Amino acid sequence: AQSNIYILTISSPPDNRLTDTLCTTLLLALDILEFSPHLYPPGVLITTSSLPKFFSNGLDLENALSDPAFLPHKLYALFRRYLTYPMPTIALLNGHAFAGGLMLAMHMDYRVMNPSRGFACVNELDFGVPLKPAMSAIFRLKCVPQTYRKLVLEAHRFGGQEAKEAGIVDETGGLEEVMRFIGQKKLTEKCKSGIYGLLKGEMYRETVERYLSVEGHGSEEER
Repeated sequence: AQSNIYILTISSPPDNRLTDTLCTTLLLALDILEFSPHLYPPGVLITTSSLPKFFSNGLDLENALSDPAFLPHKLYALFRRYLTYPMPTIALLNGHAFAGGLMLAMHMDYRVMNPSRGFACVNELDFGVPLKPAMSAIFRLKCVPQTYRKLVLEAHRFGGQEAKEAGIVDETGGLEEVMRFIGQKKLTEKCKSGIYGLLKGEMYRETVERYLSVEGHGSEEER
């Protein structure tokens, strides 16, 4: 009954930094899942980590800043792919989701967080790196203003239960709770009509076009 629930596991020690290689690999995995329906019937995608301490520790800043193509062609392409993916996506935050790692999770439809290990945090304030427009946009889109302020202007570290109360995550727990969540919401049935991705594309059109597209990124950089 669970044959169309897929788990994509990030495994890039020591802390799953979002490097060029990792973003490219995740994009490829998303393509394989979507475009091989004879092997993988449409269903639900869970993204998690094999590392017990980290979901993802965010960007590798040296890598990100040294390559002008990284943000528009790799990182934002990955964010855009998840945000408009044609089946339900769930981030299972088993450990820390810091900065870009939390941003990645926010581009998925749902988030379930370990209640006893790890923090969700946007800590750019602490190390003096301003958020790019596309990075801020997802929090404006999915968080209430008070949570957005606490994340960005206080660099607050949210544990699992507090993250749920703040609306950053939908549930607390592990894989068992994710499976229950999928069943309660009947998520495996949501993409059967074939318009799930189209609905998401329209829901998030302004963010995709203005911030996550190559053209939008270029316009924001010029501004």
